[in-house]
Amino acid sequence: MTKRLTEVAKKAGVSEATVSRVLNGRDGVSEATRTAVLTALDVLGYERPTKLRGERARLVGLVLPELQNPIFPALAEVVTGTLAQRGYTPALCARTIGGVSEMDYVEMLLDHQVSGVIFAGGSYALADARHDHYRRLTERGLPVVLVNAGVDELGFPRVSTDDAVAVEQAYGHLRSLGHERIGMVLGPEGHVPSRRKLDAMIQVAGWDEGDAECVERSSFSMEGARVAATKLVERGVTGIICASDVLALGTIRAARRLGRSVPTDVSVVGYDDSAFMTCTDPPLTTVRQPIETMGQAAVDLLVTQIEGAGVLQDELLFEPELVVRGSTAPAPGR
Repeated sequence: MTKRLTEVAKKAGVSEATVSRVLNGRDGVSEATRTAVLTALDVLGYERPTKLRGERARLVGLVLPELQNPIFPALAEVVTGTLAQRGYTPALCARTIGGVSEMDYVEMLLDHQVSGVIFAGGSYALADARHDHYRRLTERGLPVVLVNAGVDELGFPRVSTDDAVAVEQAYGHLRSLGHERIGMVLGPEGHVPSRRKLDAMIQVAGWDEGDAECVERSSFSMEGARVAATKLVERGVTGIICASDVLALGTIRAARRLGRSVPTDVSVVGYDDSAFMTCTDPPLTTVRQPIETMGQAAVDLLVTQIEGAGVLQDELLFEPELVVRGSTAPAPGR
């Protein structure tokens, strides 16, 4: 008990006596101090006293699929900073292979009486994944916001980059360079953002069933992308649009292992404009997601729900931006 009082007091920036008063429900403590103590208790993983468990903490969960892809730490930085400015404490939950699952994180966050949850890149974006844990959040009436496209039936507010515009920009750029044989390296079949990108490509490029050989699927890893892109390059594709920067880097590696030069023989366009894409060899042409604006919008939507104001369940679409660097060049022979 003494250790707990000391840790909570240090985390909340108050005296141990004040922590004791809050935990015992005594008067003489301001609401702001009381909230700080309860939030510190939650962050440190201590259970609240029984009489205090019915109250939600000013704690917000941010659930990410990984931290290896630089786009997710970038989003986490924006979201956690914005939450802190709004008086909430972020709880970062990043999944790892063989580690804690998204479903387990949801249970942990519910146990800690969080005020709401922001998800990015979760199983909500996979049409064939299990979604039971999201429905639990709905049943509990917990405010939730999803970052980027997900299955429609969940009914949560969404903050997304416009995938159709992203593909239009990438395709238009490659066509302007004279590329006629353009392919795509996308995420898994049921991945909703990848599905949207493919639908946009079908529209803008006028693809039919015969163009299916210009699309390869991959896990969101460099190794998976290398396998997928190898098939496209061997089929004569000279311009490749990828569903992430990580996939683009794997695509560049595939081209080089086949003895092709990027961008002389094969041009590659990524998606995200995550950190260090200016430092790759060559620097990556990519479609930039407006992460800062989207992260702030996600927090605004969540806080609006927490404060009891009505929130439209519509999806907010944000405009991407094509950033041209060294991984694209005129098509061979141009």
